[in-house]
Amino acid sequence: MLWTTPEYNYSVPSVLKNAIDWASRPPEQPFAGKPAAVFGASAGRFGTARAQYHLRQSMVFLDVHMMNRPEVMIAGAPALFDAQGQLMDERTREQLRGLLEAFYVWVIKHKAWPQER
Repeated sequence: MLWTTPEYNYSVPSVLKNAIDWASRPPEQPFAGKPAAVFGASAGRFGTARAQYHLRQSMVFLDVHMMNRPEVMIAGAPALFDAQGQLMDERTREQLRGLLEAFYVWVIKHKAWPQER
C-alpha cells in the first residue's frame, strides 16, 4: 500500500481516518501484514510530517509493515508544480523516485509482489 496524505490540523484528514477505520472493521483484518509506505506534500514548511506520523500510529494497530525510510515530506508544494499540475522540481522527483525504488524492495522483502521469473 502506498499512502499519500495532506495534513489538516496536525493530522490526517478525517475522511481518510474514517475510511481506514471502516475498512478495518471485518474480523479478517485487510491491512494486517501488508507492506506500506507514506509520503505527502503541503504548502507549509513541514511537508505533512505530522500527518504522516499520525497515519503511522494507526498502521501500528492494524499490523501494517510500514517502511521507515526514506521519508518524503514535500514542503512548499505549490511552488514545485506548473499551472498544469506537473512536478517541475528535480530534487523532489529524485526523492519520489528513491521512495518508489525503496518501496519496491520493501514489497519484495515482504513477499507481497510476484517475483519476476
